Amino acid sequence: MFDVDTLIQTALKEDIGWRDITTETCVPADKKITGAFIAKEPMVICGLFLLPRVFDALDKSVTVTFRCQDGDALPAGTAIAGVSGPARAILTGERTALNLLQRLTGIATRTRGAVAAAEGTRAKICDTRKTTPGLRELEKYAVRVGGGTNHRMGLSDGVLIKDNHIAAAGGITKAVEAARKRVPHTLKIEVETTTLDEVREALDAGADIIMLDNMDNPQMAEAVRLIGGRAVTEASGNMGEKSLREAAETGVDLISVGALTHSVRAADISLRFTPMPKTL
Repeated sequence: MFDVDTLIQTALKEDIGWRDITTETCVPADKKITGAFIAKEPMVICGLFLLPRVFDALDKSVTVTFRCQDGDALPAGTAIAGVSGPARAILTGERTALNLLQRLTGIATRTRGAVAAAEGTRAKICDTRKTTPGLRELEKYAVRVGGGTNHRMGLSDGVLIKDNHIAAAGGITKAVEAARKRVPHTLKIEVETTTLDEVREALDAGADIIMLDNMDNPQMAEAVRLIGGRAVTEASGNMGEKSLREAAETGVDLISVGALTHSVRAADISLRFTPMPKTL
């Protein structure tokens, strides 16, 4: 079971070690500060709820005030959230808070762009299991915030028979038949295919979802025509490097994009403190 507070504690321990030497030696223990998280580029914000939980783990007197909500498209220069309280706690938690916020925002932003590319077609943009270990729940949440849909959360969520399963089972038909005997009727079976002959075999075997892996657009369009609505179709394979619009126009139902999570660039966000008034 995923526990976000345990994740935050682990991340803080990783960063702090046995003490935050810089903050403890430079900043008085009773110092109070006020600051704001600022978007330094256009973005779809995601992960705001993590900010107060990070600082609360260090000092419950830190206050975070949201100035937008997850899913909002923000222009550069937008104040995302305000923070105030003990300077030491805010400085010590700054990097962990930013790392999480920037990561999730980067995913939501890229997903929003992918969804926009397929707008007007039947294709839905979905993620994969190519996520950061330990962050899958959060990263898949960010995909939803960006307007995408989630593929399997984990191996127990559905049958996805890929090339190595096919090789080990002795073929597509044998793999599907074996799976069908073992899983309940409520669980769907998906099969990865790379050729039109494999598509025909998966269809004849009774696959519920047929993945069209690393096919070019003409092949995918022909596969969609061949399947004719008898199974859900999913385009897959380096989709983050291809034209999503062109893939969507082949008529596929889903486009899975591993790049939404496995190689996304973190959004550019900074925490800026309010200048203190000069002593007269």
